[in-house]
Amino acid sequence: MADNPSPERHPPADSSQVEPSDLDFAATVERLERLVERLESGELTLEGSLGAFEEGVRLTRDAQRRLDEAELKVRSLTEGADGGIELAPFAGPDEEDTRER
Repeated sequence: MADNPSPERHPPADSSQVEPSDLDFAATVERLERLVERLESGELTLEGSLGAFEEGVRLTRDAQRRLDEAELKVRSLTEGADGGIELAPFAGPDEEDTRER
């Protein structure tokens, strides 16, 4: 008797699916971009689309975690005008844009 995959499991979007922690940040973003392209192309089956979406969610969460960690490092390592280290809030791109106007 052949084993049927459980209905809750979906095949990976493609054979290059890897764990997010195995990728550096740039590779994670590139992988997300490729997943989006494949999803938008319509070439995937429903099951493939679901698998790609699930992988995209994992990659997005990993990328956000890495960004949060980097922000904490930047905040804790900001150097003051007197050469000392001081805690300063991290200004993201949106905040910088509004300050320049």
